[in-house]
Amino acid sequence: MTASIMRRKTAKSRIAAVGAIAVAGTLLLTACGDQTESASSDGGDSTATKAGAPLFAKLPAKYQKSGVIKVGTNAEYAPMESVENGKIVGVDPDIAEALGKQLGVKFEFTSGSFDGLITALNSGRHDIAMSSITDNKQRQEGLDDSGKKLGEGVDFVDYFLAGTAVYTKKGNPQNIKSIEDLCGKTAAVQRGTTYEEALKKQSKACTDGGRKAVKIESFENDTEAQTRVKSGGAVAGVNDYPVAVDLARKADGGNAFEVVGEQIDAGPFGIAVKKDNTGLRDALKEAVDAIIADGSYKKVLDKWGAGTGAIDKAAINGGK
Repeated sequence: MTASIMRRKTAKSRIAAVGAIAVAGTLLLTACGDQTESASSDGGDSTATKAGAPLFAKLPAKYQKSGVIKVGTNAEYAPMESVENGKIVGVDPDIAEALGKQLGVKFEFTSGSFDGLITALNSGRHDIAMSSITDNKQRQEGLDDSGKKLGEGVDFVDYFLAGTAVYTKKGNPQNIKSIEDLCGKTAAVQRGTTYEEALKKQSKACTDGGRKAVKIESFENDTEAQTRVKSGGAVAGVNDYPVAVDLARKADGGNAFEVVGEQIDAGPFGIAVKKDNTGLRDALKEAVDAIIADGSYKKVLDKWGAGTGAIDKAAINGGK
């Protein structure tokens, strides 16, 4: 989800109160082999090993001992993450599974509200947040839209690239060609996301140019925004590009929506980690680079039709 401070303001790309309510079950991702518990420091210990997990020694001791990394997500963004048959599936869970094989731990996903993910992470409810969260300076520094300090910032391990897309009801009855065509019209969006920020930015551009502002309708979840567009109450919705493309392809057999124009403001999605959890952050970066190198990363993206978001190398706090 191209989520501003907050595409998912958790990171928006999805900073609200601490109440990320679990709405779906968990998905335990694979790990195998026996583990020694010789590590004694939070930074991990080079003597710690686990069969079949080349990067196990890079993990802080806490995760070597527990064998689990707890992940906060908002499972409403197919193909990135969604719930099917009671399980959280998609690009992010499958990437996490590949990371788990490198690190020798399970990634346990719990779904909650997007705009509460970063707050829940910094409160200790999750070890990481992985939910199509756009990495940007606001989230890194914990700032609101005006630059005021809102809370603790987070670090990001960047693993994917996506922009914002505009989608309309099938047939595009209002002939929307780009986000610039939304001046004076109603647009639906999920609250606290980077694409909500994109709409606010466009609305200001409209009024600065002497046109009417965009009538922005923000919803708690993206499903409500989609319903608003489908019913005709909003002429368009705004979402992460891969999510919008998947929505247009699958909703009502491809007969509900269509994507218009090109994606805009492409930026990195990042795995959010607490600022003081540098050991885990650095281990995750190594693991992302490892799955890119061994080809498992590409296999995941190809499986979900998300290859346009592939990157060549992981980065820490690469967002602007």
